[in-house]
Amino acid sequence: MCRNIKTLFNITPPVTDNEIRDAALQFVRKVSGFRKPSKANEAAFLAAVEEIAEASRNLLGSLETNAPPRDRSEEAVVAKARAAWK
Repeated sequence: MCRNIKTLFNITPPVTDNEIRDAALQFVRKVSGFRKPSKANEAAFLAAVEEIAEASRNLLGSLETNAPPRDRSEEAVVAKARAAWK
């Protein structure tokens, strides 16, 4: 899995459309192997990003949980500590 894709469900403050699109972009980059596609592949690449972002929005909107939302700042501290440990 892409290390740069963060968990977007059940966090506070709520995820933004830009964060969803950024995660979709990282996913398409990983799957395609392109950081930046050629002009010939650009339309397909960008269409895939938008489709995955829309699917992600739909998924996040339909998920349910009884767990309290996680705090982003606390998650960042844990991630930084985990990275330092490795």
